[in-house]
Amino acid sequence: MSAAPEPYILIVYYSLHGATREMAMTIARGVESVTGMAARIRTVPKVSTVCEATEESIPSEGALYCTEDDLQGCSGLILGSPTRFGNMAAPMKYFLDGTVNQWLSGTLIDKPAAVFTSTASMHGGQESTLLSMQLPLLHHGMVICGLPFTEPALTKTQTGGTPYGASHVAGQNNNPQSSEEKELCLTLGKRVARLALKLA
Repeated sequence: MSAAPEPYILIVYYSLHGATREMAMTIARGVESVTGMAARIRTVPKVSTVCEATEESIPSEGALYCTEDDLQGCSGLILGSPTRFGNMAAPMKYFLDGTVNQWLSGTLIDKPAAVFTSTASMHGGQESTLLSMQLPLLHHGMVICGLPFTEPALTKTQTGGTPYGASHVAGQNNNPQSSEEKELCLTLGKRVARLALKLA
């Protein structure tokens, strides 16, 4: 008899210049620091302006594309997208628009969810982007997990970090995460993993 597969938190991100991808990796470390929970990292393809254009089913580099099976089997979901005019990037919205089957079947109901984002400027729409990504998750019946102000990094940060989810100010030069931003990414991963174990 084979052992049951280890429960996992699905981390789905879109990243153009790598900042959001780096956040996903840090969040995954937070998830995997919780005993009994694994992190599964997936991405979404770009959206083409040419209707006939399609991506290969396996990307040439980076994480695999998210599948329905990934969503079906997850114990929790964490979404990440760069900010585009105060909203999530089109590839992430396109991905979420394609989760109707999960919505109809109730696959994600009562599972924990969280969001994260990266911007080029301090006031580039981080909070509105995080809130916009939460809306589809609420329609799926998910339990939204944020960052409480009991987290010291949330009150000390001079760059990214919000109670709505982890965030990063990459700047024009794609700056690395600050120590507070990293700490909040780790904390977000831990919180979702712990909540998933409790809800299970």
